[in-house]
Amino acid sequence: MAVKLRLMRMGKKKQPTYRVVAADSRKPRNGRFIEIVGTYDPRREPSVIKIDNDRALHWLRHGAQPTETVEKLLKASGTWDEFKGSAA
Repeated sequence: MAVKLRLMRMGKKKQPTYRVVAADSRKPRNGRFIEIVGTYDPRREPSVIKIDNDRALHWLRHGAQPTETVEKLLKASGTWDEFKGSAA
């Protein structure tokens, strides 16, 4: 099973918030997921990013591929640097 770390859209129309989830890459964007790893609220000033670093690292170490946007969020939270530092 190919696992991806990606965003899942939540919230009302024109008022998005997102969950960062680990999901099977074959499932739809808002479909079934394996685990919620964090949240992202782009509408606040500044944007709010809450990521469970331990769980995100777990999925990255087990081969999960983040989408471009999630990779940027992981870099902002410091998880990506920790992952690249431990993988090297």
